[in-house]
Amino acid sequence: MELDIEFNSGAQLPMDEIPALAQAAEDSGFDCAWGGEANNKDPTVMLAAAAAVTSRLKVGTAVYHMLGRTPVSMALHAAGLDELSDGRFLFGLGISNPTIANWHGVAFDRPLARIREYLEIVQGALRGDKLDYEGTFYSARGFKLAFKPSPRGIPVYLAAFGPRMSRLAGRLSDGVLINMANPPEIRRIAENVREGARLAGKDPDALEIICKVRCCVARDRKAARQALGRILTYYALADYYRDLLTRMGFGEEVTAIRDAWRASGFHAAAAQVTDRLFDGLPLVAGASVDEVFDKVHAYGEAGATRVILPYVPCTDDVVGEIRAFIEAFGQR
Repeated sequence: MELDIEFNSGAQLPMDEIPALAQAAEDSGFDCAWGGEANNKDPTVMLAAAAAVTSRLKVGTAVYHMLGRTPVSMALHAAGLDELSDGRFLFGLGISNPTIANWHGVAFDRPLARIREYLEIVQGALRGDKLDYEGTFYSARGFKLAFKPSPRGIPVYLAAFGPRMSRLAGRLSDGVLINMANPPEIRRIAENVREGARLAGKDPDALEIICKVRCCVARDRKAARQALGRILTYYALADYYRDLLTRMGFGEEVTAIRDAWRASGFHAAAAQVTDRLFDGLPLVAGASVDEVFDKVHAYGEAGATRVILPYVPCTDDVVGEIRAFIEAFGQR
């Protein structure tokens, strides 16, 4: 099982700090640095800065969403990051959610069919095919890369936790990216992914099962818990994650959070995060890096081949906190 870092999860690091932090992550033994995409800082820029100053550290998107770029534009971003990193790019892609669709002024319907078409165009472009694709949602006519793509092929992972999307990940991609799922749920998702691979005639054991375990390390454990609890509250208020949390047995807690939010706002909602909910999810508020590793072990046992550790700071010293976490990781 590989252990990775994620930048800009729950905090916005200054872009000019990314190169030094990426070098520190490489020196400390992290395998990959990941960046996500919503209304935060652009992951293409961030990962390019990381790739340019490292030689072993992989860079990955967890995840690019399909709503803000055409499939051809997405393929060009992926090809560029892979070339700049000399084959160290891990390409995570997801459908996102209705909120982000509204930001971009695009439709959000039939997500399985949409991402299937999107992925077919992206993968064809990255193979160097000349595209003459006409789908229900996406088209690409007469496009071909003006340069020779990487012969190794760029690994693509789909973000998923529902059964149908998980099986689609197994059929069409190199693995799955899973967010906010505990070990029992990781097992269920992984089996759906492997089932999809078997149906497609692929080796199910060759797929990557990638998950996230958010963490905060501080002497003030209460402050660390509060920082992570705020992140959890955002997820509990999101429709897709409401369903995931409910499926994991936390429906009562999610209902209380959402009721408090409707009645009194976000802070009231965050106050409804119980110890049972917090402790049952991939969140670690610890006094040491060792406590993070203790919890991560269960995810490897559940089938995760790669665990991303998004660091969530609990003070205003965002850069200092994440640098200290990276250095402590290297000294473990």
